Formats: sequence, structure tokens, C-alpha cells
Amino acid sequence: QVQLAESGGGTVQAGASLRLSCAAAGGPFRWFTMAWFRQAPGKERNLVAVILSGGSNTYYADSVKGRFTISRDDAKNTVSLQMNSLKPEDTAAYFCAAGISAKIGSDYRPNYWGQGIQVTVSS
Repeated sequence: QVQLAESGGGTVQAGASLRLSCAAAGGPFRWFTMAWFRQAPGKERNLVAVILSGGSNTYYADSVKGRFTISRDDAKNTVSLQMNSLKPEDTAAYFCAAGISAKIGSDYRPNYWGQGIQVTVSS
């Protein structure tokens, strides 16, 4: 049973930075494709960023490209999302996800989900 636990959320002002972390347990982390999704109230869950096994390939949604950076530490079984220049429209619940798919694009679908963590950006 793969377990994913997010941390680092909170409330910040527009323009600030925040770093989300996700700790994974119970699976072969280094072989997983890891990702972050987000879901605003009343909206569907959308992919934010993906990082393949090995960390050399990444994908970002257009809305966060140039502001967010996804990274992974296979020695610590963690994946992080550095979020800079935050905007009010980044407000959402952020979900860590893991999967075996090697697809790196908007059609990536994970096998496992974290519980989610709230990020609120005030104007």
C-alpha cells in the first residue's frame, strides 16, 4: 500500500513563495512517476507538474510554467513543488500523486493519491 503525505501548505500573499513536500512510503519510489495536481473549489482536479523516474524529465502546466519547479529526492522518498510568484488563482487544494505510467504530459494518470493540502494566496 503506497502512502503519500503532503506538507508545507498555508496562506500567503500574492507574490510570495511556498514549498510543498510529499513523503512517500510503501512502494518503489524511485521507479514511480511523481506529480502534483490541484483542485480549486467547484472545479475539476488539474495536473500541475510531473517528474519522471530519475528526475531528468519534467512537465508543467502552462499556468505555472516558469514559476513552479518540481523535484525529487529518491534517497528520501520525497517529491517537492517549489512555488514562486504565487497568484490568487493558484489557490487550491494540492495533491501529491504517484504512478507507474511514464507518460509525461497533460494526460498523465497516477495510481496513488495523497490526501491533499490547502494553499491559499491572498491578493
